[in-house]
Amino acid sequence: MSVSPLSRGSAPDKPGAPPAPASPPASLSSPPPTPPARWRPPRRVMRWGSLIVPVLLAVADALLVNGVTFGLELNVSLVAAAALLVRRKLPALVFLVTLPGILIGYVWFAPMIALYTVAVLRPAHRLLGISALLLAAAHFIPWPVSDFEPTAYRENTLTLIDACVTSVGPIALGLLVRTRGELAARIEDLTRSRRHADELIAEQVLSTERARLAREMHDVVAHQVSLISLQAGAVQISAEDAKAREGARTIRELSVRTLDELRHMVGILRAAGGDHEELTPQPRLADLARMIELSALNVTFETDGATERPGHSEAVERAAFRIVQEALTNVRKHAPGARVTVRVNEAEAPGPKSAGSESAGRAESTGRQATRPKAAAVPGAAHEAAQQAEEVRGLRVEVRNGPPDASAVAPGLPGGGHGLVGLRERAQLLGGTLEAGPTKEGGFVVRADFPESPRATGPAA
Repeated sequence: MSVSPLSRGSAPDKPGAPPAPASPPASLSSPPPTPPARWRPPRRVMRWGSLIVPVLLAVADALLVNGVTFGLELNVSLVAAAALLVRRKLPALVFLVTLPGILIGYVWFAPMIALYTVAVLRPAHRLLGISALLLAAAHFIPWPVSDFEPTAYRENTLTLIDACVTSVGPIALGLLVRTRGELAARIEDLTRSRRHADELIAEQVLSTERARLAREMHDVVAHQVSLISLQAGAVQISAEDAKAREGARTIRELSVRTLDELRHMVGILRAAGGDHEELTPQPRLADLARMIELSALNVTFETDGATERPGHSEAVERAAFRIVQEALTNVRKHAPGARVTVRVNEAEAPGPKSAGSESAGRAESTGRQATRPKAAAVPGAAHEAAQQAEEVRGLRVEVRNGPPDASAVAPGLPGGGHGLVGLRERAQLLGGTLEAGPTKEGGFVVRADFPESPRATGPAA
């Protein structure tokens, strides 16, 4: 009686019963299992094992062929086995030492391993050919030589074939292993080159994405800001109230400034890290007053003329401007209605400046008490000391605000929380420091100190 395939697995479906849902394929229900990692012995064990194991095999071959009684055959065989310990440093010499082992002791492992090492480390065709002939001759010629029978054609032919296989086999295996190593090194180089090419492609894709982002920003944001500027211009013209016209003018100027900043940002994105000329002039200390005026905050600006005095580097002035701009933005976000004080002064180094002041004081006192000829020379020394003290001045920027006004409404502007971090990094790159923290009055203070900068020379000085 035959059994149907249906009855072997499970009972047949009953009439009218819904079919059983088919189980999803393994490839769709779950990812393929990761094959377990193969265990490999440590590299040191592999290195010493590859050195000792062939020696042990050669010793075992010598003992099996020649017995355990010391004699000429066993002695030359053991010497051939021991010589394998230095086969990596002196492969050709070790091979010559192992030839008496196959000629006198009839051992095969030691000379074949030595010839394999020569093929791996010294793959010169002439050396390999001479080594193959020597091994074949040592295998073919019997010991003692007087036992050789030229008329035993069958035995001599078989021995010659064995000698050829014995000499060619290790060379072929050694060249194969060497070629495999070279291919592995070549594949590794190709993999490294491919990885480098992938990195270049990724950088190119990133550059393309930056250019696309720049186009999007220019097309969308610039269009909206331009509309704001146009609407503000229309309000400025049509408004009858002077305060409304002033507000519209401020909005229009801010829109124009925003467009300039956006154009500069678009240029950076298009440059993709390259050294290109900037699209618009960057803000300097001289632009602080106008920026503070347009901030629509209750700001008191104090300076000793550092914003108008030339000599600070462009990077320092730009960093100072950005610090004040970011601090005022934070006041607008977190302390609406607070009173703000912005101070930009030239910070003086304590050492040279104090020395210069003392020299100047001594010069003035001496000038009052000395005669007229000496008084003419002393003011020159005082001027020189004052000029020396002036050359070591740095720059200090401080933005301090009081507590927020309870009646003011927070604008709810978005923020990423990275403004002060970026400003601190900018100051550190220029060799300066930036401190920020709350004050005892309930406000906040941001203070940045920049080191001395080289004075401009030439007409600009």
